[in-house]
Amino acid sequence: MFEKIIQPRFSETDALGHISNTTLPVWFEEARQPVFKIFTPTLAIQTWPLILARFEIDFTAQIYYGQEVLIKTGISRIGTSSLNVYQEAWQNQQRVAIGTTTLVHFDYETQKPSPISESQRDALAAHDFQPA
Repeated sequence: MFEKIIQPRFSETDALGHISNTTLPVWFEEARQPVFKIFTPTLAIQTWPLILARFEIDFTAQIYYGQEVLIKTGISRIGTSSLNVYQEAWQNQQRVAIGTTTLVHFDYETQKPSPISESQRDALAAHDFQPA
């Protein structure tokens, strides 16, 4: 599992003073960077092999400005050419959101999914994280 600390910004608050629900997809994407590096160590866009096929987020508690948020990221499923990244956001020892993103390993030349290599599978499997 990977962990990343996010310091909420004032601009991420909504009219009610909470962190806006539109902020979590951005935070979760930022916390997926170690997963991206398994496929593209340099993060070079020119050789980017992943596309986002789906994401869902459930909010389980309010998130507040001025308090750090810990994002936990891991792999909950590895398929032939796709994977699910499972993530949790925590603030003050309380889980405040959970999310799952499906990424597809994609060949832009053929415009089709391509198999995840054995070495990539091994690297992904080292970060197994199953929903509680």
